[in-house]
Amino acid sequence: MPTVAALLGVVLTASAGAWQLDRARQKEALQAAYDAGTAGAAIAISATPLQAQAVRLRRVEAEGEFVADKAVLLDNKVHQGVAGYEVVMPLRLAGTQMHVLVNRGWIAAGAHRSVLPQVRTPAGRVRVDGVAVVPGRFLELGKTDESGDVWQNLTIERYQVSRKLAVQPFVVEQHGGLDDGLVRSWKRPDFGISKHYGYAVQWFLFCGLIVFLYGFFHARNTRSQKDPADTPAAGGH
Repeated sequence: MPTVAALLGVVLTASAGAWQLDRARQKEALQAAYDAGTAGAAIAISATPLQAQAVRLRRVEAEGEFVADKAVLLDNKVHQGVAGYEVVMPLRLAGTQMHVLVNRGWIAAGAHRSVLPQVRTPAGRVRVDGVAVVPGRFLELGKTDESGDVWQNLTIERYQVSRKLAVQPFVVEQHGGLDDGLVRSWKRPDFGISKHYGYAVQWFLFCGLIVFLYGFFHARNTRSQKDPADTPAAGGH
């Protein structure tokens, strides 16, 4: 039984370590794709629907007009210790009825939560460039009032149903400057590569510890079994 348990432990911990290494390599590939995508030529967004994964983490650009009355404020966004919102607003693409959601940046909350901040929106046609991102998974403890202006989380499907607009299946994190007073200081995504390597090291250490302990106790038991046989009987020569 000790041998079976040791073998099982070695297989499980080694497999877990190998899986973490594989995840780290996948994240490295994703980071390389992000670096290449943000450094490459921008993809022009038009009325033609795009696949979210085809443009995810790529540079994109679009021309059109902001639809201010369809904006959503994402709550609980903190910048330099100050609470505020991220302003997500649809951009109606020039000459079409297709829209793309633009995260225009951060704005501070007012003294009272009941009074929402005033967002300056450029009038007329504008050009927006940035990086396409796809809203991720999240856990909500309460129901979001989708008819309101303040949301805890954003999904493309939720926005389409609530605002009754045709939108591309991603959000543009705006990088270009517009005179609107919003803060756009997007951080490079943390792909968690070091975390996976750290977990891999832990699992391989567990694996090595199992091998060491098994060898240690096996050698000690073998020694203890041999010692009585090597001890001469009482009165023997």
